[in-house]
Amino acid sequence: MGAFDVIVLGGGTAGVQVATEMARGGRSVALIEAGLIGGESPYLACLPANSLLLSASRGEAWEDAAARRDEVTGGLDDSGLAQRLTSAGVIVIRGTGRITGPATVAVTGCDDPLTYSDLVIATGCEPVAPPIEGLADVPVWTTAEGLCTPDLPRRLIVLGGGSAGCELTQVFAAFGSQVTLIEAEPGLLPGEPAFAGEILVTALRRAGAEIRLGSAATKTERTSEGLTLALADGTRIDADRLLLATGRRPRISGLGLDALGIAATPGQALPINASCQVTGVNGPGRVWAAGDVTGITHTHVSRYQAEVVAANILGRPREADYRAIPRCVFTTPSVYAVGEPGHPGLDTVRVSLSDTARGRLGLDDLGVLELYAADGMLAGAVAVGPDAAAWMSEVTLAIRARVPVSTLADVVHAFPTYGEGLQAAFRELAKTEQKEMRTGPLSELSMETPEDDAIEQQTELVPEEAMAGARASGGLEVNEADAAEQERAVGFDDDDYR
Repeated sequence: MGAFDVIVLGGGTAGVQVATEMARGGRSVALIEAGLIGGESPYLACLPANSLLLSASRGEAWEDAAARRDEVTGGLDDSGLAQRLTSAGVIVIRGTGRITGPATVAVTGCDDPLTYSDLVIATGCEPVAPPIEGLADVPVWTTAEGLCTPDLPRRLIVLGGGSAGCELTQVFAAFGSQVTLIEAEPGLLPGEPAFAGEILVTALRRAGAEIRLGSAATKTERTSEGLTLALADGTRIDADRLLLATGRRPRISGLGLDALGIAATPGQALPINASCQVTGVNGPGRVWAAGDVTGITHTHVSRYQAEVVAANILGRPREADYRAIPRCVFTTPSVYAVGEPGHPGLDTVRVSLSDTARGRLGLDDLGVLELYAADGMLAGAVAVGPDAAAWMSEVTLAIRARVPVSTLADVVHAFPTYGEGLQAAFRELAKTEQKEMRTGPLSELSMETPEDDAIEQQTELVPEEAMAGARASGGLEVNEADAAEQERAVGFDDDDYR
């Protein structure tokens, strides 16, 4: 059992997929994992969060929502997935793997080292605790602990206004907790355009949460009833528990990367090329990385990178393209972002979902869509609205496939849907593109004076012989009714974007 074609360190989303593909491709493969097979996403992150959010939107009681969550996640039992891997031909090894030399891995509990031709590092990421005085002395949850708790806290502080912090704030506020969300930056979702965070602030406050922005937490201490958290602006907040949603970092400590000459600072992403191969490796054997350990913490990216790694190991060269990676927040309303966020160098169009028939039917006043384009191509988009991910996928495809804005403007969307908002935005971008083409920079050769232009138009409209006759007879006769009719015939139509 000591020699394998492929060894996978980490049994999360990426590791499971790579191992499965290797077994299907006829390679001998071992997957090493000390924790849950399948990683955090199905047990402690994406699935339980969405289960609780769905239960909250349905008005379920906490006890029923928690029971449904436990059913969805399988009660943290990974034996079924482990069995499926074994049936597929994967050797599943429970333990912690460490690289001990070129093409060699030692595993806790195993006497003999394992060898490989290809090594895949898919060890995921871990939560980051902010530098707050007294944090170790108070009752604290990570996001994983908050999502598997059977208890509903009476008073909860959520620290961090990113996607996880916003989702967990809405979850606990919806079920009756007194929740305070704290974000040190001036707005929620700091990496996205400001309007997305502003809409979520309104939505979360409507749900009963208190939102505090622009002041960092500095100190916390235990009290007889829980804890007190102090902010930089002097505010003090009491709670029963503190939930940390302050970010995550790649889990690479203790892997023995130095044995392969890989220069990686603890907490930083592994250096990879476009094929997801780790760079700077010394010695025999190829080393690859996929999933959160590469610094991109989205489950769908983990799957994508796993596919890229598997294809390359199996001799089908493939490179990853990160231009169109969706970023989602599954609150109500939800947020869907993809590609570049807006900046002054891009053409920008904003549409309110309340202007669509679907929005008016649902009385949705918290829906906004922005599209960003450059050189006739869609570059990015951000949408906030009901189930935004369901009607924004075409934008992801358009960015990835480089579909021209002019083509997108001609796509027919069903009525009545939120897709009509996209249709209006595409058409407005197409108008902007054509306007820029018409008013683009001119060369000196193409420039004319107003007098030259007037003479040229007059010459084109009236033959020179007729002009000469008219001058001799004292001028041209003007028919005012005919002139008015011509003006109506050539008038500009705002809806004509061709």
